[in-house]
Amino acid sequence: MDTPPNREQMIVACVAYAADGTRLPDITFDAISNVLARDDGSYVWVGLYEPDEPLMKTLQQEFDLHDLAVEDAHLAHQRPKIETYGDSLFIAIKTAQAVKGHVEFGETHVFLGRRYLVTIRHGASLSYTPARTRCERESKMMALGPSYPLYAMLDFVVDNYMPVVGDFQSELDTLEKDIFHEDFRRETIQRLYNLKQELTALKMAISPLHDILNQLHRFHPQLVHDEVRVYFRDVYDHVVRVNEATDTMREMLTAAMNVNLALVTVAQGEIVKRMAGWASLIAVPTLMASWYGMNFHDMPELEGRYSYPILIAVAVVVCAVLYVVLRRARWL
Repeated sequence: MDTPPNREQMIVACVAYAADGTRLPDITFDAISNVLARDDGSYVWVGLYEPDEPLMKTLQQEFDLHDLAVEDAHLAHQRPKIETYGDSLFIAIKTAQAVKGHVEFGETHVFLGRRYLVTIRHGASLSYTPARTRCERESKMMALGPSYPLYAMLDFVVDNYMPVVGDFQSELDTLEKDIFHEDFRRETIQRLYNLKQELTALKMAISPLHDILNQLHRFHPQLVHDEVRVYFRDVYDHVVRVNEATDTMREMLTAAMNVNLALVTVAQGEIVKRMAGWASLIAVPTLMASWYGMNFHDMPELEGRYSYPILIAVAVVVCAVLYVVLRRARWL
């Protein structure tokens, strides 16, 4: 039986930064309010992973967060969105991660205030430590406030979409080869359908980022520094590229499924044609045998000495001619 995570496991990072962007000595979760009480331009960046209810209540008290936003962040399963609560923003985004040949989706909920940035991860989501390390190398940009680490985090999420899209493209290339295989494979159409489902889920995760990034680029001047806005526009461009790639692959998948269906229909038609051709050949001797099997008395051929070999010869000739005709018509 899995043991529930303790508080230290749920608190991935709790870091304070000075007004000049440099990192201050590590602080405890309970000391956040002490940092926020200072009037020196410092701010904190807190990273949590699947926090429990007591920790969320403590978080709410430390940052004076809105009840509805805290409830959304704790329950997860939110659609991507951006909402304003007083002098803070609540942002929910979807994260994607390739796991054992499939795409698993998680969520990250963000609280942005004038002096804090809180990220809460749920499900399949990579740690934002690389984004934090990248930010700490640029103290000049960190001096602009929490909006810059927010940019770094969003950029990290969007960049992680690219390997997933690349995996989709590789899978689609493989499936395209299977589509034109001579034998119909049920698993091919199943893989195409599953891939389209995952692409649709990825599309639903990416599309709302347009509105989120547009708002961060154009609005909320009290929270987003003017020098950081251009960086959000850069992330927006990346989202557009991922979105266009996803749309293209979805169209290709639809075309691949239609082509697969058409090829199956053509293959079935070819089988029916061949069966009809062989049925025609068999029909000739069957017709002749049934004709002379009626046992009528007034059938002069029955008394002929060479009637039987002549009948066989005629049947062979007719079948041979019919075989040549059907062969040229590609029915055999």
